[in-house]
Formats: sequence, structure tokens, C-alpha cells
Amino acid sequence: MRVADSWKDYRVIATGDGQKLESWAGVKLLRPDPQVIWHTKKDLKEGVDAFYERKEGGGFWNYNKKIPEQWTISWQGLKFVVKPMGFKHTGIFPEQAVNWQMMSKLIKDSGREIKVLNLFAYTGGASVACAKAGAKVTHVDASKGMVERAKENAKLNDLSSIRFIVDDCEKFIQREIRRENFYDAIIMDPPSYGRGPSGEMWKLEDNLADFVELCKKVLSDKPLFVLINSYTTGLQPTVIANILKSVFGNSNVEADEIGLPTDEGLILPCGASGVKLWKN
Repeated sequence: MRVADSWKDYRVIATGDGQKLESWAGVKLLRPDPQVIWHTKKDLKEGVDAFYERKEGGGFWNYNKKIPEQWTISWQGLKFVVKPMGFKHTGIFPEQAVNWQMMSKLIKDSGREIKVLNLFAYTGGASVACAKAGAKVTHVDASKGMVERAKENAKLNDLSSIRFIVDDCEKFIQREIRRENFYDAIIMDPPSYGRGPSGEMWKLEDNLADFVELCKKVLSDKPLFVLINSYTTGLQPTVIANILKSVFGNSNVEADEIGLPTDEGLILPCGASGVKLWKN
């Protein structure tokens, strides 16, 4: 497992009984986490600033004290907006720091300008990390609201070179194939289920392998990496590795669980990532 242990502004304080207690630059939030099936003797609600409560058909935030509508968090010189949103999210997945770190190093070590395509790109953590490392980034997500949040993160880091696209990722790739636009690196963080702006349906188990095959057609003749990340419970690292190998060949493919350390001495599992590397 690769553990995101390089944070200063973020930590997981405690976990148990389906919940995780986190500190986001000093603001304590309690959120549900379906992977936390172990018990705790602590009252996790004690002293929290806000907690997310699930109800049938959705959920909502409860506030024990007044906190900012949004605030910033820092990681190794990068800044990100934190904002409690619907469906328990805050706009940042801290465990992704392990991927940000790896991709930044690959880009810097390449010694050339790298064109990066970030698909299902959400609020742009990976886009910001890659652009700050010197890459030319295209950020694609079907949600206009998430792309606006990504633009906020780019502005916060004085990055004006990221190209932001609101589009269904598959349709965008098909257009890029026709335009003969190519990329040296591709990042994707596909949801379990999704719907594009025009009602396009996405189901990970049915669509991922074909989608990766499609993305191969927009890789340059000097590719650097392709990274797949997934939070889908049950999608094992080996499955991601097998997809990458079946499309790009067996060599230089790595895949592992990713997670976050907790103050209790546990590791909180946060999905899986796989990467195909090219030695150029």
C-alpha cells in the first residue's frame, strides 16, 4: 500500500463504526466512510465542528459551530480550496497526494514539456500538481460546478495555463482522435457510475477497459505515463494492472492500494491506483 503521509495541514484523527474524524487545517469534520467497518470506543462526534449525516435519498451537514463556507489547505507548496459539499465531499481527496508526488517527479525528471490529459478530473488536484511541475494540462470533467472549483484551485496557485473543458470524457476523446491531438500523459479517476452533460451513461465495470483502449489513440509517440485511480469498492489493484497491461503491454506497470495514516496507528484504505510507465 502507498500511504499519503506527507501532509501537514490534514490528518485523520480517529476512525470507527462507519465514520472518520479529520482535521482540515484545524477544522474538525466527521464524515461517513463505508470502508470503516471496525469499531471504536471513542465518541467521534465530541468536539467536531461539523458532521455529515446520511438520510434516505441523500444527506446533509450539521454544524456545531460557525466555520468558513470555504477555506484553504496546503500540501508541499500547493494550495487547495476546502468546502463541505453535498454527499459528504470536501472537494479534495488527500490520499491522492501519493499520485501528485509521483506524477510531479516524472514530469520534472522528463526534461521536456509534457502534455497531460486529466479525465474525470473533479476539482483538479492532479491538474494543479502537474501544471505546477511544468506540464501543459487539459482538464476534463462533465460537471460544470466541479470545473469551476478546479479553476479556483488553479487561480489559488497562480496557474493560468490549464485548459478547462466541460464535457463527457468519452466524447471528448473521440473528438481529440479526429483532431489528431496527442498527449504524453493521461490521468483518469472514473466514477463507479456517472452521467454526462447530455445524459451519457457510464458504469465502471462495463466501460473502463474499452475507455482505456480508446484513450490509447490519443497517446503521443513519446508517452510518459498513464494513471488510473479508482475508489470503487471491489476494484482491486490487480484488475487495474491487468487493464493497463492488456492495453499497453506488461512492462513497467505498477498498481497498489492507496491510503491515509491515522492518529490511532491504523491505515485508512482509500481505493487503488495503477500506472503504466515509459522509459524515454
